[in-house]
Amino acid sequence: MKFFADTADVNDIRDLAEAGLLDGVTTNPSLIHKAGRDFIEVVTEICSIVDGPVSAEVVALDYAGMMREAEILRKIAGNVAVKVPLTIDGLKTCKSLTDDGTMVNVTLCFSANQALLAAKAGATFISPFVGRHDDNGFDGMQLIGDIRLIYDNYAFDTEILVASVRHPIHVLESARIGADVMTAPPSVIRQLVKHPLTDKGIEGFLADWAKTGQKIG
Repeated sequence: MKFFADTADVNDIRDLAEAGLLDGVTTNPSLIHKAGRDFIEVVTEICSIVDGPVSAEVVALDYAGMMREAEILRKIAGNVAVKVPLTIDGLKTCKSLTDDGTMVNVTLCFSANQALLAAKAGATFISPFVGRHDDNGFDGMQLIGDIRLIYDNYAFDTEILVASVRHPIHVLESARIGADVMTAPPSVIRQLVKHPLTDKGIEGFLADWAKTGQKIG
């Protein structure tokens, strides 16, 4: 499973990349607002840190406007994935861009039927929002399972990018189902490291080591 960080904070991105935990980055208008920086500037910097796909989202809602913005975004770097919403105009934009060799992340997916449409439009990634799905009384993991089944049935190349990840269980279940990618806030990725028995084991080893009176180096 590929790990993407869902953030526009370059310090977090560098830290995770140095640990070998980062295969890409996803951003959106809300994350850019939170970062408080110029959009093009921050995406350019992220692309220089991460070799993998970096999703940058259009904000236009019509096909012509999306294509106009996509032209600007894909010139930033070769690893930019243009992010478009799951609408008819978004799917048209997806088809045009992927036909031209540009990676496209189709976002705001909440049904398996929507995911099927994105795959038919040639999407590189489909982003089902599991956390928001759960928030509204649906089963986010069932959605991932349905999409995995459909994509496997028809050998679609579109990668399932699990988004709106809220906690480590979302990551675990997505991996069990066979999702290709998960994108999560850096705080959730760091939670994956944590386990009380690991902490307890370190504490015990250090206590025993101190009793030896030795030093390394």
